[in-house]
Amino acid sequence: MSEPVLYERDGHVVTITYNRPEKLNAINGAMREGLNAAWQRFLGDDEAWVAILTGAGRAFCVGADLNEGGSTGEFPGSFFEMPTINSFESGLEVWKPTIAAVGGYCLGYGLTAVSACDFVIAADDAVFGMPEVRIGVPTIVGALRLPRRIPNMQHALELLLTGERFSAEWALAVGLAGSVVPRDSLLEAARTLADRLCAGAPLAVRAVKEMAYRSNDMGWIEAVRFGETLRRYVAATDDAREGMAASRDRRFPEWTGR
Repeated sequence: MSEPVLYERDGHVVTITYNRPEKLNAINGAMREGLNAAWQRFLGDDEAWVAILTGAGRAFCVGADLNEGGSTGEFPGSFFEMPTINSFESGLEVWKPTIAAVGGYCLGYGLTAVSACDFVIAADDAVFGMPEVRIGVPTIVGALRLPRRIPNMQHALELLLTGERFSAEWALAVGLAGSVVPRDSLLEAARTLADRLCAGAPLAVRAVKEMAYRSNDMGWIEAVRFGETLRRYVAATDDAREGMAASRDRRFPEWTGR
């Protein structure tokens, strides 16, 4: 039996793959455990600087596997027993850059994961939707995330409240996706972006990402003070010294993440 979640690191880039292609990568209890473990592994690996999230087969992820639920629609085993903070979708803090490479159906919990990623590259066959309202349940984390990702609240609510499906072109037009590429070049485009992100000092990249997100909920003075704390911490690292030396020597820096 194949693993429901694949984890592969190539250099400093990790690819996390939903791996139930025969079920269009619907998330069951085993996959939930695998995803939580994969993100914890990514966080704990000092050599892992960027993550790509994608799906095996013809779909990215069609959401929760309702066929494994009972008559109440609840999931067996560990799907809801895992603490929420362990879930990337529901709020695990990941300050390393993340890229969603989306091909085919991206629905429900799959779209919630995409909305948690920093960058979204959609294949031209990608289809986005939040069908929860059409099966009688609300999406809570999706309702938190999508209005922060889609600048126009009307477009966010259209996605959340109709339960309809939307094309890659629509996702690009409303700001959910950053780019649309042919399906056969999806992972190549994601890897190209990941390599570009690896060109910066990893600790500086993480500090800038954290600042960009946290400052949205801070007043100006609090944000500046928090940012200065981050800057001084990162400025005292080996990579900061290496960056200055490389600039003086007119060479490419050799980052260590320390």
